Amino acid sequence: MSEKKVLKRPEVLAPAGTLEKLKVAIHYGADAVYIGGNAYGLRSRAGNFTYEQMAEGVAFAKAHNAKVYVAANMVTHEGNQAGAGEFFRELRDVGISAVIVSDPALIEICITEAPGLPVHLSTQASATNFETLEFWKEEGLERVVLGREVSMAEVAEIRKNTDVEIEAFIHGAMCISYSGRCTLSNHMSMRDANRGGCSQSCRWKYDLYDLPFGGERRSLTKNGAVAEDFSMSAVDMTMIEHIPDLIENGVDSFKIEGRMKSIHYVSTVSNVYKAAVDSYMEDPENYVCKQEWIDELWKVAQRELATGFYYHTPTENEQLFGERRKIPEYKFIGEVLAYDEATKIATIRQRNAFEVGDEIEFYGPNFHHFEQKVEVMYNEDGESIDRAPNPMMLLTMPVVEPVKVGDMMRKRK
Repeated sequence: MSEKKVLKRPEVLAPAGTLEKLKVAIHYGADAVYIGGNAYGLRSRAGNFTYEQMAEGVAFAKAHNAKVYVAANMVTHEGNQAGAGEFFRELRDVGISAVIVSDPALIEICITEAPGLPVHLSTQASATNFETLEFWKEEGLERVVLGREVSMAEVAEIRKNTDVEIEAFIHGAMCISYSGRCTLSNHMSMRDANRGGCSQSCRWKYDLYDLPFGGERRSLTKNGAVAEDFSMSAVDMTMIEHIPDLIENGVDSFKIEGRMKSIHYVSTVSNVYKAAVDSYMEDPENYVCKQEWIDELWKVAQRELATGFYYHTPTENEQLFGERRKIPEYKFIGEVLAYDEATKIATIRQRNAFEVGDEIEFYGPNFHHFEQKVEVMYNEDGESIDRAPNPMMLLTMPVVEPVKVGDMMRKRK
């Protein structure tokens, strides 16, 4: 009888564009989060962290047995490396668990000038075979984030031939280029995609023209020849239905894309993948992907969902043009700040407008959900109100089931 394979529980790694999102992600089940510092990252418009915010985030994470990684994955030009050694030492000293880097110069600076700070290879470096992972292992790296073009068969082959930790994207936006190696934004908006300024030109709508020699330019999308404007935009990835493949093929860290996404997205996606991983690890042989997990992810979907390159090369069905599936759209409307068990009254911080009569849903960590109708609510002065229109206003309302601090509210748009 063959020996039963021991499976390692993968880390659920969530994006955290701000300190608030960091705390939400961990509260909703993330084992680790990745953030951006004030330099060397690829999300210049995300709420990048100061050292003081990093320290607070690290303290919160440690209190919840979680980790914080910092993305410093820009492609450096001449002069960009200045100050990198001090930057990495600050990260090490503040307690960051690892730094995610793609540029060899920054990797060398981190290893030599900030010893003790682990380095993970960014997906920007396009690692797609085990020889590449072995090379970076020899350079001193302990983990590699695979390129998003890697198939599941390639993941299996990589795991067979190296013991380097494998981090792989399992949910979120896909880049139309090769793991972010794109200069479209540079040419079209003069914003450097590989130094933090991508304008996502691939997400724009484009017209299609017929240019006959010597003739007048004619739009093919205006005469009925094409159903709608063309786009280079890829659909988003979801691997919720393939958790066993990822775990059994040795993926150590499940990475969720989205440092610029909302706390509604971060809380929901972290919650779902935590539930799925826990369920599989508890009983692999009888694991079943629950429909409620799939339904939950669609509540925060911004685009259609597919499995990227894991099982086949994407076709026109994984691109955003032509007839589209309808995406259920939900609006994040509030979060619970307090709950009085005696009166069953919750104190809510409003995030988007809602009103008496709305059908709403409460949700919290560990997949606690319930729905109810808003029957009555009160402002801070205790006055009955019919509508909560003002951003971040405080209000109270009765709830039909107990809630906890940090639970969220949403409704269908």
